[in-house]
Amino acid sequence: MTVNNSKSLDSINRPLRDLRISVTDRCNFRCRYCMPEEIFDKNFQFMPNEKLLSFDEITRLARIFASLGIEKIRLSGGEPLLRKDLPKLIRVLNEIDGISDIALTTNGSLLSHFAKDLKEAGLKRINVSLDSLDNETFRRMNGGRCDVGTVLEGIEAAANIGMEIKVNMVVQKGVNDQDILPMARYFRNTGHVLRFIEFMDVGNSNGWDLRHVVSKREIIDLLNDEMPIEPVPPKYFGEVASRFYYRGTNKEIGIISSVTESFCSSCTRARLSANGHLYTCLFATNGTDLQGLIRSGTRDEELRLFIQEVWGSRFDRYSDERFYATNIPKHQKIEMHYIGG
Repeated sequence: MTVNNSKSLDSINRPLRDLRISVTDRCNFRCRYCMPEEIFDKNFQFMPNEKLLSFDEITRLARIFASLGIEKIRLSGGEPLLRKDLPKLIRVLNEIDGISDIALTTNGSLLSHFAKDLKEAGLKRINVSLDSLDNETFRRMNGGRCDVGTVLEGIEAAANIGMEIKVNMVVQKGVNDQDILPMARYFRNTGHVLRFIEFMDVGNSNGWDLRHVVSKREIIDLLNDEMPIEPVPPKYFGEVASRFYYRGTNKEIGIISSVTESFCSSCTRARLSANGHLYTCLFATNGTDLQGLIRSGTRDEELRLFIQEVWGSRFDRYSDERFYATNIPKHQKIEMHYIGG
């Protein structure tokens, strides 16, 4: 297929540039803000393997998306390191013309085991979720599935072989907001970028309430009281994190403010679920079944035109409209473990 770098624009002129691919809906954590254990218990039915996109299907779709302007791919889950032979997929995706960056989001629990294979497959960047350095708090948040030390070992293993690490902390008021400063102190001199994420109303199961959100403004004020920070211009259009340097240094820290300062107007991300459904918003209710089209024999050019049409008609602005619109489905959003972050 010939790569076409012409822009694919949606209905409000946002280009298609980033593709988030969920490779599995399974996760070995039960984080309160994503898969609370009382709902996703041992009897919960995840997708059978035959429902998942195969690596060949993922690669085929990635090539088509690249022809439409996709430059960056992020692999996610669930927990993507639970997908067997994931490095094989990364190696093939790295060969696609037009793809300049591939990253992986993981909870870090299996990272020390897989870091070497991921690096050899060509992966250069990893985002690791870590919501506290306090072991009791961390275990309470992840359903008692992992200790802090295991995640830190994974981060160290990946960093030691030259991988770029970003650490993501979802902040919930009354749960782990007391750990904002300890996390900043710890990661400030490690060379890893720490990013605080406002608690979002993704899915239907996390009991989201605006009162549980620690805002970007509150985080900035807290940091400034001890270690002043100054804003840094975004690196590119559509960057989700507001970037800062600790004053007088080039050491970076970030805040993702999808609740109090939404960035819908510059969102360039499409999402592909583990069973091949295309979602044009993290907060979507319904997706478009691309797997069914692939398995029914649809040709690449037909898929390409179809995806372009789906993106072209996109008008999602959920975070902009969250507090104002009356037609947003309140209890029907797709779950985050299914669509990826």
